[in-house]
Parts: sequence; C-alpha cells; structure tokens
Amino acid sequence: MSITDTDMAFAVWAIMDHPRTEVFEAVADPAALTGYFTTGGARGRMDRGAIVTWEFADFPGPFDVTVLRAEPPELIEFDWPAPSGRGMNRVTFRFEGLVGDRTKVHVTETGWPATPEGLQQAYGNCMGWSQMLAAMKAWVDHGVALREGMYR
Repeated sequence: MSITDTDMAFAVWAIMDHPRTEVFEAVADPAALTGYFTTGGARGRMDRGAIVTWEFADFPGPFDVTVLRAEPPELIEFDWPAPSGRGMNRVTFRFEGLVGDRTKVHVTETGWPATPEGLQQAYGNCMGWSQMLAAMKAWVDHGVALREGMYR
C-alpha cells in the first residue's frame, strides 16, 4: 500500500463505559464484531498478520481485512480494500483508557486520493465508522444491537 501526503484522511471517536481490555475485544473478537457491526458476519480474530473476512448487508462482500498491528489493549491497525476497488485504505483503532474504567476509541482511515470521487468515498466511510462507534457503544454499554435489520 502506498499512502502519500496528498491522500485524504479522517478521524472519529466515541467513549465507551467499559475498560480498554473489554472494548479492544469488541473489535478483535469476530463474534462480538458480528453482534453489532458486520451485518453479514466476521470470520477470524484481529491478530497481527491475520487476514480476516468481514461481510455487510449494505455493501457487497466479503472484504478481506489484513491486520498489520494488534497490540492489546491499545491498538489495532489494518488495511482493507478502498471503496473504489483500486488499492487499499489503512484504518487504525486506538483505545485510550480514561478515568473510571472508560475507554475513548479513536478510528482513523486514510488512503483516498484527493479527488472529488475520493472525497465522496471518504465521506461514506466516515459515516460508516461513526455508525460503527454508535453501534459499538449501544452493544458494549447496553447490550443493544442497533444495526440489526437496518440494511436488510
């Protein structure tokens, strides 16, 4: 993957009312991820060097996700196919411990070319990661699956 200074990136975040180890597992564990995010399922644990598969009801799949780094409970970084079908994007999850066993989850994604098409695709993925964090908050903190039936 080649990311240049002209590639666009974005960052979103949300705070969960659980410790980092539990919040990290909500992303690393395929059963948990399937419960609130990957509406078509997730296969494979987010461990360093793994190639896992994610499927979504709202996008054609499956998507192969290549885990570059997994450092429990602090970081997960992976590459996955760009929405254009050309190249890969890099996604980084950082899990920041806060007072009172709370966790701030930061998600960044980069890899879009600085073009009108790239900007539209970046907006779409920014919306997707924001939805993912909202669904994760509902799942981790309250046991509610927000995305169930949302796209089928």
